[in-house]
Amino acid sequence: MDKKILKWLYDVKVSIDEINSYFIDEKMDFFEYRKNLMRKRAVERNLEIIGEAINRILKSDHSNTLKITDATAIVGLRNQVIHAYDNISDETILGNTYQSSSKVKN
Repeated sequence: MDKKILKWLYDVKVSIDEINSYFIDEKMDFFEYRKNLMRKRAVERNLEIIGEAINRILKSDHSNTLKITDATAIVGLRNQVIHAYDNISDETILGNTYQSSSKVKN
């Protein structure tokens, strides 16, 4: 496998681990998440990194050997966070964070 792809996969793993670390002392509770602006921004930044890394992998993996579940949705969420930041809800971010972290981690 290409070294760049391995690096991007590593970036995805690190970002997922970081997101999970923000919730070590408590569950992913929507109301607690919403109150903590610093945590929200940190989660959003990691989702941007995950989406960008997946996007680069999709563009570079010409052999299509990697099968990334919901890759298009992950990239789409990244695009929303970056380009439509004023139109994305906390519910969307936290819901996708919970789903993505449990899927991609495995």
